Amino acid sequence: MARCPISITLKKRELITKPNPLGMDPRVAELFGSGAGLMSAAPMHGPGSVNGLGLLSKKTGSKNGKKAKNRATRNTKSNKNPPYLPPEAEEGNIEYKLKLVNPTQYRFEHLVTQMKWRLQEGRGEAIYQIGVEDNGLLVGLSEDDMRASLKTLRRMAEKVGADITVLREREVDYDSDIPRKISEVLVRKVPDDQQFLDLRVAVLGNVDSGKSTLLGVLTQGELDNGRGRARLNLFRHLHEIQSGRTSSISFEILGFNSKGEVVNYSESRTAEEICESASKMITFIDLAGHHKYLKTTIFGLTSYCPDFAMLVVGANTGIAGTTREHLGLAMALKVPIFIVVSKVDLCSKSTTERTVKQLERILKQPGCNKVPMVVDNADDAVTAAQQFAQSPSITPIFTLSSVSGENLDLLKVFFNILPPLSNSKEQEELMQQLTEFQVDEIYTVPDVGTVVGGTLYSGICREGEQLVVGPTDDGKFLGLKVCSIQRNRSACRVLRARQAATLALGNFDRSLLRKGMVMVSPEMKPTICWMFEAEIVLLFHAKTFRKGFQVTVHVGNVRQTAIVEYLHGKDELRTGEKAVVRFKFIKHPEYLKVGAKLLFREGVTKGIGHVTNLHPVLINQNHSLEE
Repeated sequence: MARCPISITLKKRELITKPNPLGMDPRVAELFGSGAGLMSAAPMHGPGSVNGLGLLSKKTGSKNGKKAKNRATRNTKSNKNPPYLPPEAEEGNIEYKLKLVNPTQYRFEHLVTQMKWRLQEGRGEAIYQIGVEDNGLLVGLSEDDMRASLKTLRRMAEKVGADITVLREREVDYDSDIPRKISEVLVRKVPDDQQFLDLRVAVLGNVDSGKSTLLGVLTQGELDNGRGRARLNLFRHLHEIQSGRTSSISFEILGFNSKGEVVNYSESRTAEEICESASKMITFIDLAGHHKYLKTTIFGLTSYCPDFAMLVVGANTGIAGTTREHLGLAMALKVPIFIVVSKVDLCSKSTTERTVKQLERILKQPGCNKVPMVVDNADDAVTAAQQFAQSPSITPIFTLSSVSGENLDLLKVFFNILPPLSNSKEQEELMQQLTEFQVDEIYTVPDVGTVVGGTLYSGICREGEQLVVGPTDDGKFLGLKVCSIQRNRSACRVLRARQAATLALGNFDRSLLRKGMVMVSPEMKPTICWMFEAEIVLLFHAKTFRKGFQVTVHVGNVRQTAIVEYLHGKDELRTGEKAVVRFKFIKHPEYLKVGAKLLFREGVTKGIGHVTNLHPVLINQNHSLEE
């Protein structure tokens, strides 16, 4: 049966509207290049999983799209099934409107109120589908009605201080001789009080895959010369410039204004100017690709709470080195991942296709259970961005070059439309909790004093606020005052939950601080512990995992060596087995939370899990709030 062009996209949507969250599956071990026996023990497809092939049979590649379009135009009338989108949800930032032609004043005010609600749900962004009924039926509008509807939508946006961008228009020729269109429109609110939408993207991939170069091209606005010129501004150390290899964590920003245009260093001289002009900010966390810097890469993934991960793979080298391991880390920590195949200018088309097929094969393995989606055009990029946020199983794949600029615009379209994972309700709940700031970096700045960098996990932090920081080596919390706050290198008076920033602490003694500490509200009465229990899965171990074994434990921003004190119900563990294990830190107590994701490693030994129980240390809660 022939299908009209839009129904192909819709069928894909229907397949992926039900999320398929990955459980803590021992099959993730396959990505770490070990534990081959685990795959055979697991069923190929669970009852709740997307089968990985149904979507690919309707792949978004341009060839298949053209064939479908030709079939649809040849035999439109034979399609008796009207095209549908999923029914409109009351919550969320997507709104369906059949038409908006000459509304009355009362109706217009109601529409404006509705737009404010959708923008609030999308934290400053909303998607309007014009020509669609509330039940999802694609009716379409004539050209005159569509023009009038877009004019009304623009008036509504102006009323709330927002801008609109038409993402795409589609013809719906179901059961009608008159050409009808539907339009997909992005509404983005101009930021006020520095509350632009901020998404954090961790950049993973093997050494020499082109991660830093790609970020340099995106953020500087100039193409690379083929010898790594674009990446020089990203390096923090002399040895990085000399070797061309990232060894530390660096942050780069890419902005989009309310009209969806790119704002980067090509037009803005400073980060402050980018922040002033941007309505949406993508913060890239550039991580190290070399295996000897793996602990730094894991710290970046666990501590900085990225919303998404971008895995960069060189088209000329394919899946090599730490690529599998980085993919496994992102999946173990349940960070949604998309893939960029870089350096397509260095190799033939057949070599690039071979690398993409290699990636598709790995993503469809039972340990991954992902659905690859190759992005070939701007329409694919819009669809990929929306579906990627809705379903954890979708994995968009981009092929591009940082030297020729091929397909670079598709990645920018993707970033522009990519919605936040958390809605406004979740954000409000986090902000109502007590203040908790994770310390990830410590600096001494001339004329400013001690400065800490990190992420506000919950609550609100203001200038002049009194907090306590700890735990120290002897398990105490010390009082301090937040003198000033900077976010994205520009001054900020109020910091809200899930935002990253640097806090100036004045003349507070830097030697008392270390990475892994937390700054919390004095009312919180934080729980610290030497020992804790966790339910773990041993992904890989050369021999047997038993009592007395030492591992480096990563829990959030905590990174410390711990000893295995006890295995519940077992004497030893082998690759792929689960157990509840009691760990004991060897240096100092740490602040942990029940339910926190845990990752541990030692040489080739790797495991994942979550904290199930704490053995708290009793501390004196009468903190002296001395500045």
